[in-house]
Amino acid sequence: MSLPSISVIIPTYGREDTLRATLADVVQQDYPHFDVIVVDQKPQHQPETQAYLDQLARMQKIRLFQVDWASLPGARNYAVRRSQADVVLFLDDDVQLSPGFLMAHARNYSRAEVGAVAGRVFDRMKLADHQPGLAIEDLPPEAMNPGIAWYHINLVHTVKPQQVLTARGCNMSFRREIFANHGIWFDERFRGSAVREESDFCLHIRKTGLIIWYDPEAHLVHLGEETGGCHDISTRSLQYQVTFYHNHFLMGLKSLTPKQCLQFFIKLFDCHVLGHPPCYKSGSPLKVLSRGIFYVIAFISAVTTLVKSLWDDGQVYSQNDSIDPNIVEWAS
Repeated sequence: MSLPSISVIIPTYGREDTLRATLADVVQQDYPHFDVIVVDQKPQHQPETQAYLDQLARMQKIRLFQVDWASLPGARNYAVRRSQADVVLFLDDDVQLSPGFLMAHARNYSRAEVGAVAGRVFDRMKLADHQPGLAIEDLPPEAMNPGIAWYHINLVHTVKPQQVLTARGCNMSFRREIFANHGIWFDERFRGSAVREESDFCLHIRKTGLIIWYDPEAHLVHLGEETGGCHDISTRSLQYQVTFYHNHFLMGLKSLTPKQCLQFFIKLFDCHVLGHPPCYKSGSPLKVLSRGIFYVIAFISAVTTLVKSLWDDGQVYSQNDSIDPNIVEWAS
């Protein structure tokens, strides 16, 4: 089997120990054809972190790009334009990898119909909540319905390889031709930690005829640090709460049918505002009310974003990049 070349892409923002540990796991992977692209969106580090990054760059273990803005989808696009590999694999900057991780992704691309691979994600902060012994073979039909799939896709307990609708942003790979030949890019209008930007991207893959394949052997542990990463705002702030709902609404309004939107927004309200399963949020009337206010404000904000997009597509980071994606010379 001919193995594809892989660019491992790691956007980072304000991370220290976990970034160093993540990079150590990546550069030690036993895979014959890969490079590592790090997009550092807050290039002010502790001395030991900066020294480690510089050392890896000097040793040509990583390609380090330092930018003065913070946008997860913007950083993903920025890195793809600088890759010439067959496959681009996206990781967060706070993950733990096992040996053979890259090979687990790569082997799936021997099938021509596979355009993307979704890996299994174990969230460190939620490991105590996992149900011991629970193993899911086939995901339910609802997991392929774009209106409600997000509440039925279980990429933790699912043990059987199968087609899925989306991937987790901390562990996903794509054929680079999806960007180069089909012109599908991450939407830079997704704000803050950019929740749902990967879901939005995956929805657009359907029009290429390629599929997203879930491989539980391509697994990692996501540490889920609350600070750093690509959070240009605190996850505990009011602004973050608004952007969380804004990004959900943006994905729905731009990528779903009216019927799917209705299903999605009702489920979003039931789960994230009222706190019903699988969200299990506090049912305190005050908290439900506050989440409801964020929900309404965010819907108005998302509509405003789309109206503004009539004259501004929001791809500001790509537009300001010195590399034009329309003329970049892609490797064969």
